[in-house]
Amino acid sequence: MASAQAVPARAASEPAPLSGPAMIFAGLILAAANFLVVLDTTIANVSVSNIAGALGVSPSQGTWVITSYAVAEAVVVPLTGWLSARFGAVRVFVFGMIGFGIFSFLCGLAPSLGLLVLFRILQGACGGPLMPLSQTLLLRVFPKEKAAAATGLWAMTTLIAPILGPILGGALCDSVGWAFIFWINVPIAIACAWFAWNLLKGHETPLARAKVDLVGLGLLVVWVGALQIMLDLGKEHDWFASPMIIGLAIVAAVGFVAFLIWELTEENPIVDLRVFRHRGYTAAVITLSVAFGAFFGINVLNPLWLQQNMGYTATWAGYVSALLGVTAVMVAPIAAGMSAKFDARRLVFLGLMWMAVMTFFRAQANQQMGYFDIAHWLLFQGFGMPFFFVPVTALALASVRVEETASAAGLMNFCRTLSGAFATSVVTTVWADGASRNHNELSGVLNGAQGTMDQLKGLGMSADQARGTLDNMVQSQGVMLATNQVFMAMAVLFMVAATIVWLAPKPTRVADTSAAH
Repeated sequence: MASAQAVPARAASEPAPLSGPAMIFAGLILAAANFLVVLDTTIANVSVSNIAGALGVSPSQGTWVITSYAVAEAVVVPLTGWLSARFGAVRVFVFGMIGFGIFSFLCGLAPSLGLLVLFRILQGACGGPLMPLSQTLLLRVFPKEKAAAATGLWAMTTLIAPILGPILGGALCDSVGWAFIFWINVPIAIACAWFAWNLLKGHETPLARAKVDLVGLGLLVVWVGALQIMLDLGKEHDWFASPMIIGLAIVAAVGFVAFLIWELTEENPIVDLRVFRHRGYTAAVITLSVAFGAFFGINVLNPLWLQQNMGYTATWAGYVSALLGVTAVMVAPIAAGMSAKFDARRLVFLGLMWMAVMTFFRAQANQQMGYFDIAHWLLFQGFGMPFFFVPVTALALASVRVEETASAAGLMNFCRTLSGAFATSVVTTVWADGASRNHNELSGVLNGAQGTMDQLKGLGMSADQARGTLDNMVQSQGVMLATNQVFMAMAVLFMVAATIVWLAPKPTRVADTSAAH
């Protein structure tokens, strides 16, 4: 994305970088801001059931809390460069941080799903620029010789935040209530905004009368919004039997085509689609989008399954979900080092095939599995994640021209975030539909149902109670089958993504991945 580029290089007249305690404290503040924004992409994953129950909606509707934030964040990222040039990176960062805190507070107060989704959209819109700006400002206030350390600090928060999100979300939900998964942001956001302004206002970026592609932005909002709403509401309205869903599909399709035409002909597009002319970049981004969609989808589904079908609390569902990231963080430095020495395509292929195999084993789950039976597959799967994520980023950025790196990184981030949001809607819908279909099929082929009814009545149940208990048993098995069917489909998607990466030619240079926020 053209507008996701870093601010102009430091001029000779600009302030000198920070040093000593001020530099360290500024680094911690900027890293904390990035941590907070990334944390909120996963902190609600294990809280969906609690939120849905508290607001009186279905779990599939509860996932709007996840998708609304992700879509808003992705759509606003292209505006980062324009906002920085027009108002200054420090001001945008501080006001974004304040807005993030305000809307986090309002999320916790929301009395209905509609208001909660609205506040999550506004929270995501404020948080969108904070990820790229936190990295931009880190590189601006750190001396050049410490740039690698600054990038490493930023990258660690990006890796650790998604791991802690489910744990923190589950613990807060079970101990003090779901509202606190949002309210916990407020004091941190206020502190980050105050300290950032006082430490960094002397390092404000130069201002310019930069133009923004308003038509492109409008078309982007229209087609992405229409598609996400269609995916979120489709199940409730019987998909294309509903005129509203048909209308949303038409708006999304027409808006997408118009967006492509406009952005490819606009001199200063908000999304620089021209980088897709590089075959290696296109293959890498498609690989990333397919694989990340599968990864994010099953990690939204996993806590839902654990809480609704396996009797886990939000806290324990968080502990299980976070295990994937534990091994991922451990091997991430190894994967980064190997990316510079080996063909990135081989590493991506091996990483994705490993994740496919582990997901296949996860698709053999049953209701008798204990904590460690589930946990060890997640731990094993985490070994493959860095070998996919780190090299595919390097492959994509190595496939474009050096001057296109920032635009390519922004567009890649946009596609990755959207794929996660779309996958969440699709996976939860397919899961719910699969559970209903399996329930009907199992009900039609039950053997010995009357014998089971008689046994239950022998335990003192009435006929209606015995019938209800038997139906719950069938429903539980239907959900278990649907969960395994989704996991199996995700394993296939990992294999498809592993195949797609070979469409990319071997990179001829090693890319600087620091722009890949």
